[in-house]
Amino acid sequence: MYAWLWRKLPGSPRTRVLTALVLVAAAVAVLWFVVFPLFEPVVRLDEVTVRR
Repeated sequence: MYAWLWRKLPGSPRTRVLTALVLVAAAVAVLWFVVFPLFEPVVRLDEVTVRR
């Protein structure tokens, strides 16, 4: 998959690296600001209860 993506990116190797970094940053931003807030009400990781 990574080889396929590398071949599909345009430009020189430097441009490909920068494009790949931008794509990774965009994916992280979408996860952080869109996907994770949608699942936050379902999965409460900040509410910890200890039972004896």
